[in-house]
Amino acid sequence: MATQIFVNLPVKNLGRSIAFFTQLGYAFDPQFTNEKAACMIVSDDIYVMLVTENFFQTFTPKVITDATTSTEILVGLSAESREQVDEMVRKAVAAGGTRVKEAQDHGFMYEHGYQDLDGHLWDLFYMEPGASCQG
Repeated sequence: MATQIFVNLPVKNLGRSIAFFTQLGYAFDPQFTNEKAACMIVSDDIYVMLVTENFFQTFTPKVITDATTSTEILVGLSAESREQVDEMVRKAVAAGGTRVKEAQDHGFMYEHGYQDLDGHLWDLFYMEPGASCQG
């Protein structure tokens, strides 16, 4: 069985966050979605749990970081092309997100990203065929 990853992100307004990510083309698993949390499907093995701040707080004794002023995570997702990277950033901005910085072309890798409605950072990248993080 493949390892699955569930990234949990606190959100201020769950309905607004679901609407935002729906506009980016993501679907949600209704079996794991209710008024406290929503399970966003990124791929067969990657999920993002959007969790209301009050419910999120029940999982940790630590203070929830205000992602609009501090960075607690940078979610990096691969894309199938440079165009797909740019299209996703365009959709995010159109849905109310913001660009974090200009696109970066590193030759072997192209990246661009956005900040979602709660300030979480999403870094999208396309790696040229043959490029690898594994050295």
